[in-house]
Amino acid sequence: MTVSGLLRRAGLRSAHLHAASLGSVALCVGLWIRGKTVDQDERGNAERRALFVGLWPPMFWLIGDSLKDAE
Repeated sequence: MTVSGLLRRAGLRSAHLHAASLGSVALCVGLWIRGKTVDQDERGNAERRALFVGLWPPMFWLIGDSLKDAE
């Protein structure tokens, strides 16, 4: 069984992953804005956290596209 088949059997659809992609963009922006409000000692860690979350949207979007092709 393929990975897309396993994801479909788990109940995930392409719309779910596209929504997760958009949600992670919002989370990234929220973390970045929050990183600007903390003091200088903690700012680097907060910005790194926002950048890490910023790597998720393309992954979720591409997985959603592959599920859409499989549907």
